[in-house]
Amino acid sequence: MSRDPRGTPAQERAPGTGPLRLHADTDVCAGAGQCVRAAPDLFDQADDGLVVLLRADVPAHARDRALTAADWCPSGAVAVTETS
Repeated sequence: MSRDPRGTPAQERAPGTGPLRLHADTDVCAGAGQCVRAAPDLFDQADDGLVVLLRADVPAHARDRALTAADWCPSGAVAVTETS
């Protein structure tokens, strides 16, 4: 049985509560900056306006901001996946 970092068996963890990983696709990014507005600790923008991922592994305290950043991204360049 696999365990998450907190020692909880993975299959006993509630869906949607596991660790998150961010992905940012600069080929898709439109430079709107909504990710930076939602989570300035996780994202920045390059001089050309494109997304810069500051941290791929999302700390637990930043979970809601990471999800908001993906939701607010108008081009779909920001994605969040739950890791096991």
